[in-house]
Order: sequence, then structure tokens, then C-alpha cells
Amino acid sequence: MAMSSETVRSRGLWKASRGDTYRAGAELEPTQPTNLPFEHLGDDFGISGNQAAKMFRQCVPRLSFYLKTFIYWPSRETIKKLLPTAFRANYYDVQSIIDCFEVEIEKPTDPVMQASSWSEYKKTNTLKYLISSTPDGIINFLSNGFGGRTSDVKIVEHSEYLKILRRSCSVMADRGFKRIDVLLQPLECKPVRPPSVKTGTKSIKEEVLETKRIAALRIHIERVIRR
Repeated sequence: MAMSSETVRSRGLWKASRGDTYRAGAELEPTQPTNLPFEHLGDDFGISGNQAAKMFRQCVPRLSFYLKTFIYWPSRETIKKLLPTAFRANYYDVQSIIDCFEVEIEKPTDPVMQASSWSEYKKTNTLKYLISSTPDGIINFLSNGFGGRTSDVKIVEHSEYLKILRRSCSVMADRGFKRIDVLLQPLECKPVRPPSVKTGTKSIKEEVLETKRIAALRIHIERVIRR
């Protein structure tokens, strides 16, 4: 059903009073905030909050079923062909840049689940995921969710990541993945991390430069997570 311009304008003013933001020059198209309650979404689409929640639960598994086909591990030749210039000198064998990210969840009612999902980093209950991408930004692995209390290395060990990781390649990681070399050794894979993580001693000039180079290249996985 079409709405008059006056009705649309009234709805827009009412939404603005609730804190919605608007793009400049687009009076009737709000830039919606994230994590909206289902009652809010139901109001926007003219349905009840329960209906919006039901549709959401039905659509997410379908989206997951089709979109997961876009997560795959390219061949070694394809990765090297698309390798960014910054990797070619010293990190030409990197096929995977890994990191973990957390998604805030509602506080579980089960005390055990509360403890396992508590994140000291986020100071709230979260689910933590392991994500991997190729140097040029193709997502080649995404784990199931783990409790926010789980360490990065434990997720690497207990997810399916090691089962699909190609043999004899390099994996770029940050300081949070301590002792990951033990997990990679059976696959003859080499961890690429800041030198100070491995030595545990005061960094010398060469190690500081190496740390900066790796940090500059790890921006690729951070961009993947943000998008």
C-alpha cells in the first residue's frame, strides 16, 4: 500500500525522535543503526515483532546454506597469481592470514554457559570465531562459534581449520596465537608471527622492523573482518 508524502514524513520524524540517523540529502531514507530489536524491524515493515523474529530465524539458515559456497580454499597457483606485491619479497608462501573476532550475545541463563562465553577482552558474553583469508582478501575459512573465553590457539586446534590447511605453506598470525607452531608442524607449515612472540626476549632492531612489516600486512585480515 502506497503512503502519502505526509505519512512518510511523519514516520520519518517519529523515527528521528527515536535516535535514527539520516544521510545528508536523503530525508526519507534513514541509515539504520545495527542490533535493532525485532519490534523495531517489525514496525518498519508493518508486521509484529514476533513475525519479524520468525522470518529472521527462517532466513538465516537459508542464507548460510547458499553463502557458505563462497568460502573456499583457492589453489596454490591461484593464490600466488593474485598475491599482492607487498607479500612477494619475503612472504610469497603465505596462503592463510588468520585472526579471531568476537560477536556479543545475550547473557546466557545457564551459569556454565555464562562462564564459557565471558570475554575478558570485550568484558561481556561473546561468541568467538576463527577467520582465515588469502593475502588478497578471499575468505578461505570461517569456523563455528566458540565461547568467548576460548583461546585463539584452542579454536585453531578444535575447529576444522587444520583439516583444510594446505601442507607446506605459511600461516600469518598475530601475538595471540602462541605455540601455534606445534599445531602446524605435522603439516610442515610455517607460522609467520612477530619475532618477539617466539623469542620472549627484548626485541632488537631487526625484530622491531619485522614486527612492523607483519603488522602492515595483517591489515588485510582486519579489513576482511570489518567488511
